[in-house]
Amino acid sequence: MRPRRIFTWHVHGNYLYYLAHANAEFFLPVLPGRAGHCGRGSTFPFGDNVHDIPADEVKYHQFDCILFQHRRNYEVDQFEILSPAQRRLPRICIEHDPPLDSPTDTKHFVDDPNALLVHVTAFNALMWDSCRTPTRVIDHGVVVPPNIRYTGELARGIVVINHLRERGRRLGCDIFEQLRREVPLDLVGMESKPLGGLGETFPPDLPAFESRYRFYLHPIRFTSLGLALIEAMLVGLPVVGLATTELVTVIENGVTGFIETDPAKLVEPMRMLLNDPAEARRIGEAGRRVAAERFNIDRFIRDWEATFDDVIGLKRHVPAQQPEELALVGGVA
Repeated sequence: MRPRRIFTWHVHGNYLYYLAHANAEFFLPVLPGRAGHCGRGSTFPFGDNVHDIPADEVKYHQFDCILFQHRRNYEVDQFEILSPAQRRLPRICIEHDPPLDSPTDTKHFVDDPNALLVHVTAFNALMWDSCRTPTRVIDHGVVVPPNIRYTGELARGIVVINHLRERGRRLGCDIFEQLRREVPLDLVGMESKPLGGLGETFPPDLPAFESRYRFYLHPIRFTSLGLALIEAMLVGLPVVGLATTELVTVIENGVTGFIETDPAKLVEPMRMLLNDPAEARRIGEAGRRVAAERFNIDRFIRDWEATFDDVIGLKRHVPAQQPEELALVGGVA
């Protein structure tokens, strides 16, 4: 069987890099100056199965499935670069985030019984109102270089968040400020220097960079499950964070890390990790084993390849009243 031909946009580079481990050919539009249209880019070491296509040539290519990764892809971009026939192809939308308006009453922008909505965490699926759209949860899958392992040589915690000051309370800017007055913390990410951070680290280099720190702090109130956190776990860092969203299903308090809803209660375990490197290593190793089982890249790829096959294999063309109605592919459960 020839590899599946998947058209998508470059939205979340880390996620796309791991997804591109699948046995599929991925095609990305290139339109300079347009968000999500940067093609492969130069940040991630994509394989030969990831291809750039000038945006004005996309309509001349054949694909098996359209993979949306952002609301703008679904509501705007597809109508500008896909042909009417391509818009009738099987389609999947990945939802990377929980709802950011009302956490319980936000209706998803994809409301289509003939599409498939893939959530990256069960928490996200729980919180979104997915309306008529069939849904599926595919847990993250991550791989780190096998030679990179926890050293914990720096008696400091690390926080990895992009644009933390701009994103404010939801991402825990105030909590980061509160806790770094109690314990030594370094902030890494885009636009981190205005908060006294270290700036951005090239994503493929992040696991090695994280490995030197004593623990990983996750101060975020409401988010999806970050790939940087999972990468840190796979390296062997103990995780300290808020007992919210999907993280409560990942960290067992006192066993693979420490989670609390009261940030002040995190100070004591962070100080313990700083003062007891052997215990920090033991807890981090327990977390590494959990992450290696749950977020295994092979499982992730099997789940995605099965999803592509389900959607492509069950396609049936539904007569469309208007192209904008996007009545494309038949029932996927």
